[in-house]
Amino acid sequence: MIKHILIAHDLRSTADLALRRAAQLARQHNARLTLLHVLDSRLGQAEQDRVHQELDNSLTRFAPPGSELKLCLGKPADAVLEQVQQLDADLLVLGAHHQRHEFFSGTTLDRIARRCPVPLLLVARDEDQPYREAVAALDFSLCACTALNRACQLLPAEANIHALHVFEPQKNQADSATQLATQHALIDQLIADESQQLPPGSPSLSHEIKQGGILRGLQECIGSRQPQLLVLGCHGRGALSQALLGSLAQHFLHKAPCDVFVVR
Repeated sequence: MIKHILIAHDLRSTADLALRRAAQLARQHNARLTLLHVLDSRLGQAEQDRVHQELDNSLTRFAPPGSELKLCLGKPADAVLEQVQQLDADLLVLGAHHQRHEFFSGTTLDRIARRCPVPLLLVARDEDQPYREAVAALDFSLCACTALNRACQLLPAEANIHALHVFEPQKNQADSATQLATQHALIDQLIADESQQLPPGSPSLSHEIKQGGILRGLQECIGSRQPQLLVLGCHGRGALSQALLGSLAQHFLHKAPCDVFVVR
């Protein structure tokens, strides 16, 4: 259950897109919303006051009544992660970075993603209607199943989550047709097991299996289905794991074709 959403705003135009999405989700889940900005310590008081007013205007324009504005000092990644814990947030929302930004750079995004203790939503699309279609990368790992479950909690009942499992046939083993049949049986059972754990009113689930590379398979699936959201699990180690879904998370956080939901 989502009770408190934290949106980290860095004054770029894409941050207002992220605020609009965070506000939509706050209304959908009847959750608290806090807008956080990490001040540049080099700013004078007059400039800090201007920043405060600009953020307050965005909060008034887009966020539900009762939403809060919080300003703090520090290194952006460290400050955001500290506030996630102090405020007991359930979801962190950021705007996508299509270009390098001096103060809230792609490197900062990496640091946040590696250490974020709650699901991270990266907003890339200018859309504030409830999510209708999502694609989830699925393997047999716990983190992938956790991400699928959390996505079901995030999306409304009217949405659909399409789980994609991509595998590369192993050489010197059974023929590819036999391997494919085995993968179908395993994924069918996994989806059935996960579906049984979902509460009433959860989004519908569909799934498919493709042979080949996971990155290309996901890109093709995204291109054909045009989802509003991509769901990824990443392994909860000290850095984004270079295992299957960890490397995917790192790739799509920097080249987001749609909103990206990353869960450890």
